[in-house]
Amino acid sequence: MFRLAPRWGLSWRGAAAVSCGICALAVLWGARTIVARVGELHAVLGNALSAFRDRDFGLRLVVRGDAELAELKRLYNELADAVQADRQGLQQKEVLQDTILQRTPMAVVLLSGAGRVLYANVAARTLLTGGAGLSGRLLDELPLIPAFRQALQGAEDAIFREGEETFHLAQRAFRVNTQPHRLLLVERLTPELRRQEVAVWKKAIRVLHHEINNSVAPISSLLHSARRAQEMPQHRHRLDEIYGRIDERLTFLAAFLESYAEFARLPEPRRRRTPWSEILEAVQPLYAFRVEGSPAQEASVDPSQMQQVLINLVKNAHESGCAPDEVVVSVQRAGEHCVLRVLDRGRGMSEEVMRRALVPFYSTKPGGTGLGLALSNEIVEAHGGRMRLQGREGGGTIVTCWLPAAP
Repeated sequence: MFRLAPRWGLSWRGAAAVSCGICALAVLWGARTIVARVGELHAVLGNALSAFRDRDFGLRLVVRGDAELAELKRLYNELADAVQADRQGLQQKEVLQDTILQRTPMAVVLLSGAGRVLYANVAARTLLTGGAGLSGRLLDELPLIPAFRQALQGAEDAIFREGEETFHLAQRAFRVNTQPHRLLLVERLTPELRRQEVAVWKKAIRVLHHEINNSVAPISSLLHSARRAQEMPQHRHRLDEIYGRIDERLTFLAAFLESYAEFARLPEPRRRRTPWSEILEAVQPLYAFRVEGSPAQEASVDPSQMQQVLINLVKNAHESGCAPDEVVVSVQRAGEHCVLRVLDRGRGMSEEVMRRALVPFYSTKPGGTGLGLALSNEIVEAHGGRMRLQGREGGGTIVTCWLPAAP
């Protein structure tokens, strides 16, 4: 007879082997499934992120596979749709904005913190380089007109002139993504100033007509009364009174016309070497101010006319509401020029007032003639100089005059 091995011993070893094989297969199958899903997820996310990196928002994923992966693809497609719609809207706004900026007659220049041109419209290219490109160039290296370059030295708005042209400069500093930027807006005011000047001259003519008529009519009536008194002995004692009133009206009319005629008959300046201290000392007893800089500097100017300029500028500073001890007159030498500055801490000028400040007869002051700044500007230009108005940081106004220094 044959004796068989115990049945339970063989069954235990076989069961263990089978169990190990099944576990190994399950692990391998699970790992393969996980690797396949991870690989597919990596491919999906890799393609999607690469498309976003390349600013391609048109890629869309096919929504299939297991539920979790399909949901991830669907969310990506919704995100891409939203980003693409926002980007298209932003691009349309940028195109509209650029179209408006390119067609505006105002020069627009955007600078980086280092002074490099990031954007310039057609008007800016025409004004600064005659139409040549500006992007990427340093502002300091451009062939700017001297008056514009000097206006850029300040941080406030300014009016400057070059020849027959008048310009208004507005500049603003701001940050984009923590980086400093500077925006320049330059507007050519000459056509508008001429239009305003014509309107002001019309107003001046109406004022002249009104005032002359108000004097001529009473004089005519008084002359008629004088003739009657002359013919009637009993009324001759009134002749002195009548003639006195006529003289009063004539004196007023002469003074009124003289103030208007002063602007039109500015004589040629009689220049001579003149120390600024002489001009300052002549004006200081009339209007108080502090002196800074180098008043001993000499200029080639007409002393009387320069005194008139300084009187007008300091008088305006006092009338702006500035305390007398805060009115400052500064004189400096800058190459071939003497730079005269009058600074105050008054109310300052609004943008509209600054635009029209040099127009003859324009005034915001009750009873003002509107001739002070215009006459001062005419005198400065008659000397071959130029004048600039600008707001002062912290409030107030700065008037700067460049005049020829004595050789």
